[in-house]
Amino acid sequence: MAIGPVEYVIIQFPGNQFKGEIIPALEDLISNKTVRLVDVVFITKDTDGTVLWDEYDAGESGDGFGFAHLDGEAGLLNESDVLTAAEVMDPNSTAVLLVWEDLWAAPFAQAVRNAGGELIAGGRIPHELVQIAAATA
Repeated sequence: MAIGPVEYVIIQFPGNQFKGEIIPALEDLISNKTVRLVDVVFITKDTDGTVLWDEYDAGESGDGFGFAHLDGEAGLLNESDVLTAAEVMDPNSTAVLLVWEDLWAAPFAQAVRNAGGELIAGGRIPHELVQIAAATA
């Protein structure tokens, strides 16, 4: 089975203002088989820096964030991962730590492995920098 790259993102909502607007877009990515949800953790950092978290579990009725109906898994992340993610958060904020497999890239990743290729660098270019570059091109 070809496995695509697995990546994570931490999306912060200052002032604990997570309202669920990202859920439909994530649903589309999952239903279109663009990504496979690997793990989701919700992290809250109080004004004094206290960190609380809640790991997503598919089908759990107690999910107050609206993710419980999504097709996915849980259990990859551990306490150390969550605390490391919380280090980059601002106080008085909520964040969602998403881990997903890029299903769209699985065939390419398998071709690279089959060819003996090794990924030696990668990264993301921030949206703002792409906008600036496109505006000056």
